[in-house]
Amino acid sequence: MPKMKTHSGAKKRFKLTATGKVRGRHAFTSHILEKKSAKRKRTLGAPAQLAAHDMPRVKRMLGAPSKSGSASAAGGKGAAPRGASGAPKGGAQA
Repeated sequence: MPKMKTHSGAKKRFKLTATGKVRGRHAFTSHILEKKSAKRKRTLGAPAQLAAHDMPRVKRMLGAPSKSGSASAAGGKGAAPRGASGAPKGGAQA
């Protein structure tokens, strides 16, 4: 099987930290800056940490190794579907 290619757009926009977190840029920093306070613009200039539910997708685009025991890396097959307990519905029926 051929090697996976790194997503060229993702490698320009995101960076992996040493601990495996993904950093990117804040939104709302390109235009209409007059109405934003200096404190807000300074804060938005610092790198932002990506949300946890976006990290697996971005890591896959960057070619980062995925965790082997993670359910999201395995396609979500590790957990039972919602509402699927072992007992039948409607109480104890024989």
